Amino acid sequence: EHPQTANNYNGIGAVYQTKGNYQKSLLFYQKSLLIHKKVFGEEHRKTAGIYNNIATLYNDMSKYSNALNYHKKALSIRKRVLGEEHIDTATSYNNIGVFYQSMGEYSKALKYLNKALIRTEKVLGKEHGGTAKIYNNIGALYNVMEDYEKALDYTKLSVSITEKVFGKKHINTAISYNNLGSLYQENMKEYEKALIYYQKSLDISKKNLGEKNRYTAVFYRSIGSLYNALKNYP
Repeated sequence: EHPQTANNYNGIGAVYQTKGNYQKSLLFYQKSLLIHKKVFGEEHRKTAGIYNNIATLYNDMSKYSNALNYHKKALSIRKRVLGEEHIDTATSYNNIGVFYQSMGEYSKALKYLNKALIRTEKVLGKEHGGTAKIYNNIGALYNVMEDYEKALDYTKLSVSITEKVFGKKHINTAISYNNLGSLYQENMKEYEKALIYYQKSLDISKKNLGEKNRYTAVFYRSIGSLYNALKNYP
């Protein structure tokens, strides 16, 4: 019953979650949670962190009511312990927003993502990787809502910030370029612009991570899907 033991349990739970062994993941997360609650108490940011991890696990398990329950537990603790204007609180708002989007409850998703954005901008500033992530999430939400103009605006903001923060040759920038390319391809039908951004993503990934990397594979796949849409099959 030591915090480091709890951290180890949490780490093992995360690995099992990544491997898709959800029952073992839940077992280790719960072991970690019990120690955190005993050592730190219910009202502690570390306890909230474990609640958040369990929420993401339940989401992966398609147990959505459980996922929302744990997300809201994490948010409640963070608001009381850390306050409304804390980055962990903003993270909870973001996580709940993304959850509502996956459930098709778009108005609720937008409400929580906007709360996350306001707090993230205030704490981290507008030109920060964390802020860029929220802009990207809002862009993705507007995309599924078929408001493509707003989706493009927010995605471009995310790309602009990512370029400034990480530089134009960073893998995070490559991911942003790929997201923007996908928007141009799938919804704007602007295939030339899509190809430009896909190619930028691929070049960055090959240069930094090499040919045999999952990101490189994803970017090749994006270009392949574009040529398929253009009926350029060879």
